[in-house]
Amino acid sequence: MEKSIALLVSLILSGTYLTGYAQIVDHLNQKSMKTNLVHFHTTSVNGINIFYREAGLLGAPVILLLHGYPTSSHMFRNLIPMLAAHYHVIAPDLPGFGYSDMPDRKQFIYSFDNLTKTMQGFIDKLELKRFALYVFDYGAPTGYRLAIANPEKITGIISQNGNAYKEGLSEGWSEIRKYWQNPTQENREALRKFTALKITRWQYEEGVDDKSLIAPETYTLDQHFLDRPGNVEIQLDLLSDYRNNVDLYPTFHTYFKVHQPRLLAVWGNKDPYFLPQGAQAYKRDIPGAEVKFYNTGHFALETHLKEIGADILAFMEALPK
Repeated sequence: MEKSIALLVSLILSGTYLTGYAQIVDHLNQKSMKTNLVHFHTTSVNGINIFYREAGLLGAPVILLLHGYPTSSHMFRNLIPMLAAHYHVIAPDLPGFGYSDMPDRKQFIYSFDNLTKTMQGFIDKLELKRFALYVFDYGAPTGYRLAIANPEKITGIISQNGNAYKEGLSEGWSEIRKYWQNPTQENREALRKFTALKITRWQYEEGVDDKSLIAPETYTLDQHFLDRPGNVEIQLDLLSDYRNNVDLYPTFHTYFKVHQPRLLAVWGNKDPYFLPQGAQAYKRDIPGAEVKFYNTGHFALETHLKEIGADILAFMEALPK
């Protein structure tokens, strides 16, 4: 025993032990840095270039992140490194959003069915066999269509203010509902204000107590893409088509009831468009669903990244690999 202690002291004094320890720490740090690095790719899907962010280790369980309106995969810029230490994380931009192609409306009908077809082509192109699905806003009706078509691929669902229930729709949808019921040009024009910078910024800040937490590049980048020639008409087309998502809610509910996917709802409780009732409703069809609320608005990751990230990591740990 005395000889072992003497040898350890000798190694420490000579610097050999400390050097070896430093090398181990350096190796672990480098490995962590490599897995947390975010790569930016583009792949062609049915003739449309789809931009996506990717991080983590190949072979690790996959998490597919689907963004909503009016943003892009940029909304996940801070979450991806948190998840990538343990998982293979992939976050595409939908057609007409972010850095993905924006096909002309004459060549591509902007509907949620077509967004889903493109994302189906995307997961087929990347040969994703199994993955957890993170859905937000527009990502929910897109993702749930994918889940219905690929139930064997879904290991679990994380819904962050991703609605699938009528009771989750707030009065903020009243003018959009009016257009659904009476699709005149006048009612369509009334929705154009939803694409203006004032409303884009409002979507980030509404319900947030400390607005200094909202990075200005969020709404600024979103608005840059909205302001591209022709993009407003694309967004109005999608607002019009959203009524078909509401019509599909019973189909989504059947999927939930039959397949009972593991589901975590992480929800900003002051979202001006998707109410807390929409989060609670998941438990009606999936009794084991976990529902967590945060004191914030629509873009909950901007203010509660650490809390939501920790809850997702805990949820993911229990999923089938």
